[in-house]
Formats: sequence, structure tokens, C-alpha cells
Amino acid sequence: MRIRFRFKLIPFIATVLVVTLGIQLGNWQQRRAAQKLVMQSQLEQGQHAAPLRLDGAALAAEAVEFRRVQLEGEFVRNWPLYLDNRPYQGRAGFYVLMPFRLTGSGMHVLVMRGWVPRDARQRDRLPALLTPAGPVTLSGLARVGTGHVMELGSAAPLTPGAIVSNVDPLQLAKDSGLTMQPFVVEQHVAAQPAGDDASLVRDWPAPALGVEKNQGYALQWYALSAMAVVFFVVNGFRRGKKAD
Repeated sequence: MRIRFRFKLIPFIATVLVVTLGIQLGNWQQRRAAQKLVMQSQLEQGQHAAPLRLDGAALAAEAVEFRRVQLEGEFVRNWPLYLDNRPYQGRAGFYVLMPFRLTGSGMHVLVMRGWVPRDARQRDRLPALLTPAGPVTLSGLARVGTGHVMELGSAAPLTPGAIVSNVDPLQLAKDSGLTMQPFVVEQHVAAQPAGDDASLVRDWPAPALGVEKNQGYALQWYALSAMAVVFFVVNGFRRGKKAD
């Protein structure tokens, strides 16, 4: 019996669409994985490099991301911000953020000072925290942002003491009039001299890169494309057999 392949246009077009979509999505996941591998390399290099001393010079966020940094200056004590929806070990709480003016300049860096629990009975009650007065030295890790959470509607302008879902240093610069670096610093140790609040938790979550997840998704999309081709070919031969 002769085996014939019977071609049909509509299944062919559907197969081409599925294969094209699968390959494009697989390539996109591969690019995301490659970007995260670069970020992982930057993180490893930054943790082993000597701390970068920040002065008043403006820096690009990507140039310092994942670098250990050291800052000298003082907190702008009248501009605290409370980043909401940041749980820690199953407890609701805030990240406390505050601009930090670098010594000898008008440049500021937004410092994530630490985590504090939220009052379960009075959710809008803000914690009373100690803030060092006068010049201090602190160190931490530079990050491009504070991490983004879903936010409904447009965000209101930032004001001192506001409870917010997301914070952008450049938005803070616009709303406060302060000159800001375009990145934030996770504070890792207490400011010196003493005067920092001991209740602040500085157990920062490690960056979740998830390279393996993107690579797995890419493989799934490529497999879908391959299955679509196999399905089209097998069904073409089946149609040819039935025609005979």
C-alpha cells in the first residue's frame, strides 16, 4: 500500500501560527534568562568588589546595581516613607525609607532603613522610630528599585510620612524637590556613630532571579512548536490513508 500525505491549507496555517508563536515566546524566555544570568554575574561581582564610596556625583542605576556601597552624610528626618505590603516571616509590615544627603553635596540617596511590623489593630498607625541626628556613616547594597507590587489606579504625589505601595527615587525628587540618585540602598548595618533604631529588621530578601524557570518555560514553548509540526504531519498521512 502506498503511503500518501494529504495537504490541507487551514491545518497548515494553524500549524504555522502555533509554531511561530511558540518559537517567539521561547526566544523571549531565552532572552530573559540571558538577562538574568548577566544580573547574577553582576551580583556576584558586586558582592566581592570593594565597597563603592558614594559622593555627590550623579551615577546611572545600572552602573552600581548590586554593588556594596558606603555613604557619609545625614538623614532627611522629615521625609520618611513607609513601603506597604512587605511581609516578613508571615507578618505584615513596612519597609522604612528615608532620603540621605551625602556629605559636601546636595545629592541624596533613598535609603531603605529596614523592616518594621504593622499595627494589626490600627493599620494606619505609623511606628515611632529613632533616626540618627547629624552626620553618620552607613553601608549597604545598591539596588535599581525597591521592588514593585500591583497598584490599582495612579499613585498620588509623595508626601512626608506617606504609606505607599511603590516608590521611585526620581518621583521622590520631583515631589520633594530633593536631588536624588536614581537608585536605592538597602542598609545592611547600623549607622555609625550610634543612634539608629534597633527595632529595624535588615534581613533583606535575596534577589529572585529564577533563571531556571525562564529556561524551563522556553523549553515548553519549543516543545509546543515541535508537537504542532508532528501533529500536522501525522494527521496529513492519516488523511492520505483514509483517502486511499
